[in-house]
Amino acid sequence: MLFDLSLVKSLRKQLGLTQNKFAKQAGVSQSLIAKIESGRLDPSYSVVKKLEETVNRLSASNELTAKEIMTKKVLSVSASASVKSIIELLQKHQVSQLPVIEDGRVIGLISEGCLLEKEGKTASDVMTLPPPIVHESTRKSVLVALLRQYPLILISKGSDVVGVVTKADLLRIL
Repeated sequence: MLFDLSLVKSLRKQLGLTQNKFAKQAGVSQSLIAKIESGRLDPSYSVVKKLEETVNRLSASNELTAKEIMTKKVLSVSASASVKSIIELLQKHQVSQLPVIEDGRVIGLISEGCLLEKEGKTASDVMTLPPPIVHESTRKSVLVALLRQYPLILISKGSDVVGVVTKADLLRIL
């Protein structure tokens, strides 16, 4: 995708930077930024690449992390939990999936779908593969990509699960 120079001014303002601060971040002069923004200069390819990389870098540093998005209370069930108690827990908390955790280790996922598709008496009978677990510093854009494939993402700090992110959590921050 080509970097659209006509957006430099609006992108710079979205980042909350003056022309001078943006120029320093990009390693170019303030007058060059002013000329580009006014349309009086068609910069070289290398300058365009510097501006694009600077916008991408600064945008990523402003992006929310999993820690800022996650729900801190992680509801879970053990592998021996009865299907009946799982259904009650799903309904009580108005959620559609729960991780299965044994001895601090995530071993599976229970969703409404797997309860409807499989028969069994306990969580271990009906659970599917565990959801992805990412560090709390993971950026929102990565979470969005993962949530296209998985119903939830567990958030870790070290070896501990400290939160959960679902599509509802992302919608909440919009």
